[in-house]
Amino acid sequence: MAVLFDKTDVKSQAGAVERPRHPEKANRPDSEVLRKPAWIRVKAPTSKGYAATRKIVHDKGLVTVCEEAACPNIGECWEKAHATFMILGDTCTRACAFCNVKTGMPGPVDTDEPAKIGLAVTEMNLRHVVITSVDRDDLADGGAQHFVDVIQAIRAASPKTTIEILTPDFLRKGGAAETVIAAKPDVFNHNLETVPRLYLKIRPGARYYHSLRLLEKVKEQDPNQFTKSGIMVGLGETKEEVMQIMDDMRSAGIDFLTIGQYLQPTRKHAAVDRFVTPEEFKAYETIAKAKGFLLVSASPLTRSSYHADDDFAKLQAARRVR
Repeated sequence: MAVLFDKTDVKSQAGAVERPRHPEKANRPDSEVLRKPAWIRVKAPTSKGYAATRKIVHDKGLVTVCEEAACPNIGECWEKAHATFMILGDTCTRACAFCNVKTGMPGPVDTDEPAKIGLAVTEMNLRHVVITSVDRDDLADGGAQHFVDVIQAIRAASPKTTIEILTPDFLRKGGAAETVIAAKPDVFNHNLETVPRLYLKIRPGARYYHSLRLLEKVKEQDPNQFTKSGIMVGLGETKEEVMQIMDDMRSAGIDFLTIGQYLQPTRKHAAVDRFVTPEEFKAYETIAKAKGFLLVSASPLTRSSYHADDDFAKLQAARRVR
């Protein structure tokens, strides 16, 4: 389980105090962290491949959502030299109830970051890379131009690498989404995260229909871009609500749906309502495929960028047979 205080925030000078990772959650009552069932548990990463990926990421001063969000798949992915880079810093301006990323006022944008990521992609010999970011409501364009700069830097450094982006919602940032779409990433991902009824509790800074419209806008501006979105289950949603969100996604032309189990980062975060069984995930996958998604990934450990490189090849193959 992730800790509420991040040791990397400790200042070197004597007498300095740790900065809380989630200051807005400090006064919230604790909620019980349920014991994970056998199908959720993963081993701590120890492989040489994991260590090599970690060294590249840290040596270049890069941030990954793998570490910041305490992803349970980090050992498996990093062993294969697959990492999801998180741009625009490690501090988010939102305070979603499910998320382990640090919250607060972010620092200035690192203008050298695109070049660093381009070099890391080349050094890791990635055939497919996933780029995500924190929310940057403090920036006039929400970080849209920085996404473009990163995409262009990767293409310059490694032209054969395909690029998947997982963006924030660019809420109230006029023209920002269009700027990123115009950069033509191979996959444009934005997660709806949960059903509309739970937004105020789980994702209070976002708006369900705005997020849905963002993905619809991608298809309108560039029909060739693959669109992707994901939800977490186990937060108190009903099966009927999951069915409805699938229909909403298909109406917006979304190609790829991911469904994974919500895992509670700390006692201060939203509680797990229940652990959804592997059989239920299989049923969701079957239903989603019948609704017309090109690709569906639904399992307890599914995350947005889990097996993203293999899934991109599957997306391309699925489109060819349509």
